[in-house]
Amino acid sequence: MTSDTKAATSAPLTRRLSLADFRSYAALDCAISAPLVVLTGENGAGKTNILEALSLFSPGRGLRGAEIGECARRQGAGGFAVSIEIETNGYATQLGHGLEPAGPDQAPARRFRIDRAPVSSARAFADHIRPLWLTPSMDGLFAGPAGDRRKFLDRLVLSVDADHGTRVARLERALRNRNRLLAEEATDARWLDAAEREIAALGVAVAAARQETVARLRALIDDGRDSHSPFPWANVAIDGELERMVGAEPALRVEDHYRAQLASMRRRDAAAGRTLNGPQASDLVVRHGPKDEAARACSTGEQKALLTGLVLAQARLVAAMSGMAPLLLLDEIAAHFDPARREALFDELARIGGQVWMTGADASAFASLDGRADMLRVTPGSAQRL
Repeated sequence: MTSDTKAATSAPLTRRLSLADFRSYAALDCAISAPLVVLTGENGAGKTNILEALSLFSPGRGLRGAEIGECARRQGAGGFAVSIEIETNGYATQLGHGLEPAGPDQAPARRFRIDRAPVSSARAFADHIRPLWLTPSMDGLFAGPAGDRRKFLDRLVLSVDADHGTRVARLERALRNRNRLLAEEATDARWLDAAEREIAALGVAVAAARQETVARLRALIDDGRDSHSPFPWANVAIDGELERMVGAEPALRVEDHYRAQLASMRRRDAAAGRTLNGPQASDLVVRHGPKDEAARACSTGEQKALLTGLVLAQARLVAAMSGMAPLLLLDEIAAHFDPARREALFDELARIGGQVWMTGADASAFASLDGRADMLRVTPGSAQRL
């Protein structure tokens, strides 16, 4: 652990989960007693739906990235509710989020509550819980498009900086506004000047947050390198002009540079129909540390182990920076690991110290956790303790 971080001082534990009209669940009420929770059942039974409900206690669209209306049960009234009771250092807190269905003169509305009192957004939950996740859809992260790695990078930053999502959303809106202005050939240059000032300020803020978080993650990984670990350490960096500049120059100078660059590239960007340079074009570069090989060139099994190691490092970073162990949501985590690697994973999760929810179709993959975990058998619309 680096000297500028602190050890986790709390480990929030979900003690009760209640769902109403969420995805495949008309109603669900689960009492939880252990820091490890295992959900087993056939494919399509609803295991991932439970993890998704928990992931929505963080800003954004959760682990599926779905529109919020898609989370409402198809046979329901158009809304849903999710409630959890968490225990932290002996104190209980109730968190809730949901969607109120549309009325005669009312659009559907998101609702967020802490101890039944309304709060403005899921950002308020960050003081109580920090969900992180790893899903099968992320397995192709290293070989897939750069946009997927940017989303992963921004989720990584968001896990330690709850305001990052707002910055990214504002930057995306500002870029869309500039693209629209460029498409209107008769636009007054003063409108473009104002749009580019906003983009430059937001772009540098996004780039600085990314660069700082990746630098901290890299330092944490360097401190805990183990070339013999079944989850190899990753060498991480950002391939982006602004991110490189903010690590070496004052922010105002970088803003001036980016603003001038935007102004000089108006014709090219107009022809392309989008803004070509900036943090919206950056990439997260990951290398397999022990082999010093690009992650995209590694085998499928190596990529899965490397990604798992990276998420575990992210969990340690969250604990170190926030003083709060994260809530880890690991979907189908044991499916492609041999028994030795599964046991190493369970040991590593115990060391991180937070609560972990895992899913898997094969209950035997979690047999060694008998007596250490809450085991729930999931069937359509139900979850029963084994």
